[in-house]
Amino acid sequence: MTEEELRRQRIEKIARLREAGVPPYPERYERTHRLAEAARLPEGTKVRVCGRMTGFRAMGKLSFAHIADVEGRLQVALTDETMGREQHRSWAKLLDLGDFVGVEGELFRTKTGEITVKVATLAFLGKALRPLPEKWHGVADRELCYRQRYLDLVSNDETRKRFRVRTRIVSAIRRFLEENGFEEVETPVLTSKPSGALARPFATHHRALDIDVFLRIAPETYLKRLVVGGYDRVYEFARCFRNEGMDPSHLQDFTMLEFYAAFWNYEDNMEFTRKLVQRTLQEVFGTLTVEIAGAPLDFSGEWPRLGVAEVVREHSGIDLARHPDAASLAAEIARRGIEVEDAAKLGRGALIDQIYKKTARPRLRGPVFLVGHPIELSPLARKSDADPARTDRFQLLVAGWEIVNAYSELVDPLDQRARLEEQSRLRAAGDDEAMALDEDYLLAMEYGMPPISGWGMGIDRFVTLVTGQENLRDVVFFPLMRPPESDAAREPTS
Repeated sequence: MTEEELRRQRIEKIARLREAGVPPYPERYERTHRLAEAARLPEGTKVRVCGRMTGFRAMGKLSFAHIADVEGRLQVALTDETMGREQHRSWAKLLDLGDFVGVEGELFRTKTGEITVKVATLAFLGKALRPLPEKWHGVADRELCYRQRYLDLVSNDETRKRFRVRTRIVSAIRRFLEENGFEEVETPVLTSKPSGALARPFATHHRALDIDVFLRIAPETYLKRLVVGGYDRVYEFARCFRNEGMDPSHLQDFTMLEFYAAFWNYEDNMEFTRKLVQRTLQEVFGTLTVEIAGAPLDFSGEWPRLGVAEVVREHSGIDLARHPDAASLAAEIARRGIEVEDAAKLGRGALIDQIYKKTARPRLRGPVFLVGHPIELSPLARKSDADPARTDRFQLLVAGWEIVNAYSELVDPLDQRARLEEQSRLRAAGDDEAMALDEDYLLAMEYGMPPISGWGMGIDRFVTLVTGQENLRDVVFFPLMRPPESDAAREPTS
């Protein structure tokens, strides 16, 4: 029987329910317990519970079903004895897998030891018109999981657990920040300048104001404006957008957590970061050893610190000190056969970043702090007092993925202007990831900034790693997908 034929059968059952005076889509249902709670109660307890029916088998005078929600599932038993023969048999013919139902009855334990509700009354709470998928085959159905996540959640216990872990991770991080004096804020998603990171933005047009605007690539400059306004410690779970390539560790729209702390430097921030990650893992998983990329990784203790120039030299053979300008570095990259797209258009900082990402980062297991970034690579970071060619910055790396990017922030408005002007020149020369000159942000800086250390974590990326996944789409409920061909064919043409 085709899915459309099954759908028509279920529509006919809706008509039969209505003829019998049973609303197939009632407005509410009063329950006494969630399913996981009810499953822990003693025999003899009367409960009123509800959920989606995920299993059903009729056995004459007795029928067993399972109902489920996001937290768990519970067995229910429909019997001639408690419901009456006619009503029991009638319900058995009208019920389908996927229906939402509510049941009221007394808990008992079956011969196999499973806690079960002996149903006295049953209510339809939402008739499903389409059958649930019978089987899921991992990678073969992965695209369907992304496109119809609701079916993945209904059918796959592991998926439900993974997304609940994500929620617990965000909650644990939020608690730790607030325990340490941080305040949660919101900043604009639509901005007049694509500032806050080196990235290609999404552009759109604001019709009411008749101006071109950009989806934010980071909340950084607005959060720092709040520090100018007197906030001491602020954070935001910000949806960010970067019009760049997609791969297992990058999405073009993603969740970024950023925070800024006045009067800290990057050393304070590194210590705080280690404590935050360790506290989060311990709270969520009960251990500091987590399996990542197929092997256990220990997050306990202190974490090593490695310099950018050091890891680039080790893994690419290039000594950055011998190549002080972009042309020289680009020539050396070409000589060594390292593939960098549009190398001739990139500034020295962007070239260093590409060398590091292609040769060094994939080999860094971590957890490790990367420090000593060249100034060209960090237009918003403070110069190091010990070496003005480098910045006070660190990145936290785990299994070849960047999890955290942090600075001692640049608070000198004159230095910041000079760096943004250089970024503007690079942008004009064709580097569309260079940062735009943001006069409004520079104006805010000129009213005075205290010492600040800031921080950004890719939440999707962190959750992907610690839940043992390989693709960010597996921890995002509804990742953006190319429309199916059937949908594209229905699009109107101009």
